[in-house]
Amino acid sequence: MLPIRWWCDWLSARKDHMRSHPPIIASQIIASQIVVSQSAAGQIIATQIVARRKRVFLLFVCLLLAGCRIDNSPPAISFSKVPVADLGGPDKTDTIEGRVTGVKPGQQIVLYAKSDGLWWVQPFSDHPFTTIQNGSRWHASTHLGTEYAALLVNAGFTPPETAEILPSPSAGVVTVAVIKGQGPQPVPIPLRTIHFSGYDWTVRSAASFRGGSLNWFDPANAWTDERGALHLRIARSQNSQNGWTCAEVRLTRSLGYGTYVFVVRDSSQLEPSAVLTLFTWDEQGTEQSRRELDIEISRWGYRQNENAHYVVQPYYVPANVDRFVAPAGVLTHSFRWKLGEATFSTYKGSGASAGHLVNQHVFSSGVPPAGRDSVHLNLYIFGKGEIPLKDETEVVIEKFEYLP
Repeated sequence: MLPIRWWCDWLSARKDHMRSHPPIIASQIIASQIVVSQSAAGQIIATQIVARRKRVFLLFVCLLLAGCRIDNSPPAISFSKVPVADLGGPDKTDTIEGRVTGVKPGQQIVLYAKSDGLWWVQPFSDHPFTTIQNGSRWHASTHLGTEYAALLVNAGFTPPETAEILPSPSAGVVTVAVIKGQGPQPVPIPLRTIHFSGYDWTVRSAASFRGGSLNWFDPANAWTDERGALHLRIARSQNSQNGWTCAEVRLTRSLGYGTYVFVVRDSSQLEPSAVLTLFTWDEQGTEQSRRELDIEISRWGYRQNENAHYVVQPYYVPANVDRFVAPAGVLTHSFRWKLGEATFSTYKGSGASAGHLVNQHVFSSGVPPAGRDSVHLNLYIFGKGEIPLKDETEVVIEKFEYLP
C-alpha cells in the first residue's frame, strides 16, 4: 500500500492538472465503458453504478484529505495525569502521564517539576529522558512541585539539571507544555536575604546536587556577624537523608566581566569531604554553558589530595583545572575575568597585608563569555570520597569585592 504522503502529493498534482484541463465527467467515462441496452432498465443500472462509484471516489478523497491534515499537524503535548501541587522535596514522588502528537523518529520527552523557584529535570539528573510509547503515550515518575512541564526534544538535546526559565522551542526543543499541579497551590517559602559586603544575597533552602552528591541546605546555616563577615556552616540534621545540612548564598545581581575578590579565613582545617566553592553560575544556562568559574577548597574525600584548585568548567578537560596547596591562615582568592581569558590568584593575608603570592594561573582557552551569571558561595559535602564527613564545620568569608 502506498504511503499517505504519496497520495497527498498525487492529489496536489492532480489538482493543478485539473486547473489547466477541463474535467471529464465521471459519468461519461464510466458510461462509455459499460455496454447497456437502450431499455429503461439498462439506463437505471448504469446510473446506479455511476452514483456508487462517485460516492466511493468522494469517500476516498475525504479520507485522503483527512490523512494529509493529520500528517501536517504541529506537534502537541497533553497531560492525562498530573500530580498534586506541592512545595516538593527529595522524598515526595508521584506519576505523571500524557500524550504527544506529531512525533518524529528519535524524539523523546523531558519532564520538569518546579520547586523553590527552580525547574528540576525529572525523575533524576542522570535519567532525564522519558520514552514515547506506542507512538504517542508517555508516563514517568516525578518529584512533586507546584508546576510540571513536558518538553518534546530532538535526539542529541542535553537538558539542564535545573533552570530558572524552561528551555524555549529551538533547534533542540520542539514544543513545551506547562501545567499547574492539582489542587490548591501551596504557600511558597519566602526567600531569606542577607546583606554582605555591600550586596544582597539570597540564601538557599532547597536540596540540590553539588559535586555529583545530593546535599540539603538550611537557611539557618548562613549568616553575618557584627563585623559583617559571612559565616557558612555544615550542621547535623534529623530532617535530611544524609544527616547533614549545608549552606549557600547567591548574589541577587549579575556583575559580568571584572575582578572578583574573596577574603577567606583559615580553611585548612576543613575535613577531606567538605567543599568550599567561590564561583559564578548561570541559572538559566545548559549544563554545557553555565558560565562557571570556580575557586574550590577541598581534598574531595581523599586525605592525600591537594586542597585547592581553580577550574574553568567543564572540569573533565585537563587544561581547565589548576591544582595547588592552600596554606593555613587568611587567604585572598581572586579571578580577573575578561573576554577569552581568566586569571586566578591566591595571596596570603588580606587587604593591605596581602602580599605573598601562593598560586596564580591564566586560562586562555575554554573561558565562557559573561552573561546572566551571578556569584555563589557555598559550603557542602562531597559524598563520593573514601573519608566521610565526621564533624560539623564552618568557614568565614571576611569580604567580597568586585572591581569592573
